[in-house]
Amino acid sequence: MKTHPLFVAAVFGALFTSAAFAHGDVKCDTPKAEWKGQMELQAKLVNEGWKVRKVQVFGGCYEVYGFDAKGERAEAFFDPKTFERVMPAGEAARK
Repeated sequence: MKTHPLFVAAVFGALFTSAAFAHGDVKCDTPKAEWKGQMELQAKLVNEGWKVRKVQVFGGCYEVYGFDAKGERAEAFFDPKTFERVMPAGEAARK
C-alpha cells in the first residue's frame, strides 16, 4: 500500500497545529459599549514585542494570532476593555 505524501502532510499538520491553536472554554462578559478597539490592542502588543498576524472576536474576547515577545507562535485571548490576558478554562498561564 502506498501512502500519498499530501495525506501524510495533512495528518502531521493537524496533529501539530491542533495542540498549538486549540480553543478552550474562554468567555469575556464586558459590554460592547466598553470595548477598546482591536487596533489599540494590536499596537500595545507590538510595543511589547509581539508580531500580530490576526485579531478577531471569540467568546466575547479578542483572540490574537501571531508570535509573542519570545518569538513563539501564540493564540491568546484578551479582555476587550482592560486588555488583560484571559486564559481558557483548564489552561495555566505560561511563564
